[in-house]
Amino acid sequence: MATKAALAVSGHGPRFYTWPMRRKPGTVLPIERELLEGALALRQRGVDEFHGFLIAHEVRDRRGAKDLIAYGNLYRVLERMEKAGWLTSTWEDADVATTERRPRRRLYRVTAPGLAAFQRTEVLGVPSQPLVTD
Repeated sequence: MATKAALAVSGHGPRFYTWPMRRKPGTVLPIERELLEGALALRQRGVDEFHGFLIAHEVRDRRGAKDLIAYGNLYRVLERMEKAGWLTSTWEDADVATTERRPRRRLYRVTAPGLAAFQRTEVLGVPSQPLVTD
């Protein structure tokens, strides 16, 4: 049986996939921490659900950076966080997207385990930033 890497290199099999990550239980990676911080800051401002472009802007603004997170990385991390139970997601109503003349958005929401992971875990060498509201 061929491995995922062999399938990807040979051109057979899935074009996009995420590799399983090995890490200590309870570990939150810096990018995951930033996304959780951004999502919780949005929630403090009354935005319970967010889409990828919105959270990318929130993280960029909180960092004070010029560039957004690369979308390939962003959606892989969001998928990994959803599989960990830290986020849930749903597709927005197709009628809303049609009315606004754009593609449907996948909407994410932080779960109770996501909040707990944010509150209790230490990030590998990254200090947390206080949540501020404007």
